[in-house]
Amino acid sequence: MQIINLENLNLPQKKEEEFLKIDFAPLFNYDFKEQKVLEFSKLSLELKEQKDSEIYESKLFSIANSINSNQKVLTIKEDTLEPIILINSIKEDETLFTNNLLIDIKDGVKASIIEVFVTDKNNSSLLCNRVIKAGKNANVEYAKIQDIKESNSFLLAFKTVQDNNSNVEISNFELGNGFSVNSFENKIDALHVNYELNGLNKLRSSANSSTLVRTTHNNESSRSNINYKNSLLDSSRAVVKINSIVTQTGLYSKAFQNCNSILLSDDAVVFAQPFLEIFIDELEASHGTTTGTLDKDQLYYLQTRGISKKDAYEMLLEAFESSIKDNLKDEKIKEFVENYKKENYI
Repeated sequence: MQIINLENLNLPQKKEEEFLKIDFAPLFNYDFKEQKVLEFSKLSLELKEQKDSEIYESKLFSIANSINSNQKVLTIKEDTLEPIILINSIKEDETLFTNNLLIDIKDGVKASIIEVFVTDKNNSSLLCNRVIKAGKNANVEYAKIQDIKESNSFLLAFKTVQDNNSNVEISNFELGNGFSVNSFENKIDALHVNYELNGLNKLRSSANSSTLVRTTHNNESSRSNINYKNSLLDSSRAVVKINSIVTQTGLYSKAFQNCNSILLSDDAVVFAQPFLEIFIDELEASHGTTTGTLDKDQLYYLQTRGISKKDAYEMLLEAFESSIKDNLKDEKIKEFVENYKKENYI
């Protein structure tokens, strides 16, 4: 089957502003041998299932839903003593998978969630929809690792819905060598909401990763903080588009964006576009982006202290990348991310 042949589907186009610089054609035109639902590996929790009738702003949600609109539901009613770990492991070649999940965190609950997407197979793709609903006074930390082999594709459409005084912190680690697109949307309609999105695109070989973030402040005293880092080697390529909107009803909001990139080879490419749409004066907002290489003076300084050039290079690179890991609040999530090894999940 080919995605481009799906009926009544309004696919994203490269010429559209939101999807500028992203070429979906190789994925949409690829003829997959099979189509399946990807089940979670080794999950002991009971998940309910329902039809997803939600209307989403991002076109990417409609792709997976047009193939299979069934949505698994994970309801968290009590504080999690250990992070809930969700493993999505693709074990078949030439297959188009879907996997849709709603994570519903009830009022006042503190929850930690880790999700891993991994494969060492060839020419497969995962279309994945995620929704996090955080109730009043809920506190949610979610960390995602994507580690797919070259020739595979991964599309994630992610929506966050928050009630009053809730806190949601998302950390996204892109480590794979395939083609990936991650879309994060959050329309903040509640009071005193905090939303954080931290991301590391550590790309090597011919990896091609795009990140699209859209956050809308529609109510008072909400805060969003989007922070991305790109570490690009070989002929890898990253696109990061961050759009924060503060409407006339979003009084006293705080909207922050930052994107820093290090290019470690002449063939690596990054396209970073932070963007603010502000319709009021009563707020705090800032955005910025930097692109460069590892600091030669710092490399030289470390070498004068007896550290080899290779070790000095690795030390500076680790310092740049680890700042995203340092934003993780839950020590058990941080330990998982720091000790992650792909071979444990394939």
